[in-house]
Amino acid sequence: MAPTEATPQHQETAVAATVLEARSVSKRFPGVVALDDVSFSLRAGETHALVGENGAGKSTLIKVLTGVYQSDGGEIRVAGEPVRFARPFEAQQAGISTIYQEVNLVPLMSVARNIFLGREPKNRFGLIDFTRMNRETTELLDGFGVRVDPRRPLHTLGIGTQQMVALARAVSVQAQVVIMDEPTSSLEPREVETLFRVIESLRSQGIAVLYVSHRMDELYRICDRVT
Repeated sequence: MAPTEATPQHQETAVAATVLEARSVSKRFPGVVALDDVSFSLRAGETHALVGENGAGKSTLIKVLTGVYQSDGGEIRVAGEPVRFARPFEAQQAGISTIYQEVNLVPLMSVARNIFLGREPKNRFGLIDFTRMNRETTELLDGFGVRVDPRRPLHTLGIGTQQMVALARAVSVQAQVVIMDEPTSSLEPREVETLFRVIESLRSQGIAVLYVSHRMDELYRICDRVT
């Protein structure tokens, strides 16, 4: 994959600080070179599209950026500093949230437990404060136009609603970078519009969005740059 950049007719943006960068990254699998000397940068407050045909290396690059895979060459930088994530949790701690095309949550847990998994609010006895967790989940999902009982098991919801729950979780962890891999593939038109409003809100807060999609109309509507 050899990235090139272009500016869609969405809008011009002032040059902002680079929050996430790949420098000459390579990744090989047995018999396959997935990434060959790839360089890529993501700026604060921009929505940056990553496009390419199937097999071009988009998902591999995302997984290298977020610690799922380790690169065989080159380096990853966050806010200008070299990093090497051994696992996705470390990337999340560094402010990078990822929403995959396949919902990557726990189906048998409640909606609220999924959103707060690993950072559940505690009461004065050190126990999970379910009342607060359910209340904050409802408030968060209201902003996404999702009306569900926060106690409801995730697997009982439709795929589109599960995807919105995954998005809500990604936004709620105070991320500086949100990576979205084909986020509209399971969404209804109404949910797509909600997603676009959320993306504009993230941009206004200076949060960078890396957006992977094959749908060109989406890219020209919401993205500032394309690689």
